[in-house]
Amino acid sequence: MKAAPVTALRKDKGAMKKLAVLVKEPEAQYEGLRVSLGALLDDVAVEMFVLNHEVSPMDEAYSENMEFLDEMEGLRFSNNSANVEKYGFAYLSRKAMTERLKAADVVIPF
Repeated sequence: MKAAPVTALRKDKGAMKKLAVLVKEPEAQYEGLRVSLGALLDDVAVEMFVLNHEVSPMDEAYSENMEFLDEMEGLRFSNNSANVEKYGFAYLSRKAMTERLKAADVVIPF
């Protein structure tokens, strides 16, 4: 089955919907960030969640792309304190994350 294009996430007349990108697996962190940035470029509201692990390795490319996510007004959350302290993620407990995920129109898990 072919995935719907990101433009399908927009509501009528171009209004944004909310996309949640849930990164559970450390090896998927680049893919989750890439999808988040792509959706932001297509005028979709994005919240990226990194669950249970520290972003590693934090290389220059990943760091620059996180800065771009911030500039594009994407939000990034983690329940891992290292991500909050070292990389500027907003902290959310698993319970608070669950509530935000429920509020999203579309959730893409990695």
